[in-house]
Amino acid sequence: MQLDLHVNTIGRHLKNRFGERVHKLPLHGDFTCPNRDGTLGRGGCSFCNVRSFNRAAPAPIALQLAAGRAKMDRARRYLAYFQAYTSTYAEVETLRRLYEQALAGADVVGLCVGTRPDCVPDTVLDLLAGYRERGFEVWLELGLQSAFDGTLDRINRGHGFAAYADAVQRAHVRRIPVCTHLIVGLPGEAPAASLDTLARVLDLGVAGLKLHPLMIVRGSRLASAWRRGEVSPPDLETYAEVAAAMIRRTPAAVVYHRVSATANAPTLLAPAWCAGRFDAIHAIARRLSASGGQGRDTAEPYVPPGAPMLAARTGASVALPAAAAPVADALPEGAPFAPFEPRGTPGAVFVPAADSACLPD
Repeated sequence: MQLDLHVNTIGRHLKNRFGERVHKLPLHGDFTCPNRDGTLGRGGCSFCNVRSFNRAAPAPIALQLAAGRAKMDRARRYLAYFQAYTSTYAEVETLRRLYEQALAGADVVGLCVGTRPDCVPDTVLDLLAGYRERGFEVWLELGLQSAFDGTLDRINRGHGFAAYADAVQRAHVRRIPVCTHLIVGLPGEAPAASLDTLARVLDLGVAGLKLHPLMIVRGSRLASAWRRGEVSPPDLETYAEVAAAMIRRTPAAVVYHRVSATANAPTLLAPAWCAGRFDAIHAIARRLSASGGQGRDTAEPYVPPGAPMLAARTGASVALPAAAAPVADALPEGAPFAPFEPRGTPGAVFVPAADSACLPD
């Protein structure tokens, strides 16, 4: 089942912008984390084991890009995605060197940087803003997980919601799109807590979202609690219900980078359904198909690609809201913004394409 009939996916967003498929290439910059190296704590967040999503030892950036390209036979353009650990946790000149290496290829059209809200000083934000000014697609991906400080303390995040709000505000001033990561099923949280977290994130303004189920991975602190029966991740049906409810409450302009997540064997302990990509995507899509897609519960519902043409062929009446706003319009007003022009594509006109999917990275 095609998710972007119901959701404004990153695949659709990039294809509309660049006129062709654009895939993320995950990169490991050999970063660490202040919650692991003793600056804030040791051992990291209770759910974290970075090998669950990136098992390779860091190679030179150029070699990582080449290896990633070799696996991507459906795209010719890419976003360099610094994924593992805290990818802004270094001196700004070190970051500049790594980011420049990643952006050196003519087929790399942008940069995604995954990090913590308390690790984005102004110097780093200025660096990222500079890449936008050069015409690159740039996403600052902030791991929030929950808007509740009690939950953040319980999972040993080392920061509170205020740090997230501050980072978002400073990113907005520089017109940097923020993609916020949220986890459904965290210890001590009922499903309604995820909806409350979403509401607080949307109130601050956000351009993108990633949803994850709680996963128990080998080597994490939660693994021991799971073995003792003290914590349980959500089952597939519960997760799909909560994720679909969150999507229906999300305005159409917000881009969904991910609606679920996977982990590699043998690192994954639970839930078993997170070993595969498509079970969750299909379960969520079925619910959205039955009860309405992204933005149904807002004033800005999502219009699937081809809806006007479908109405013309069938004679059906399709209510069309105002056109979905570009990413920058999901940010607060007050700062000047120059419309994005893709690197190497001056004057390009973007036309919605017919096929796309939002898959886990």
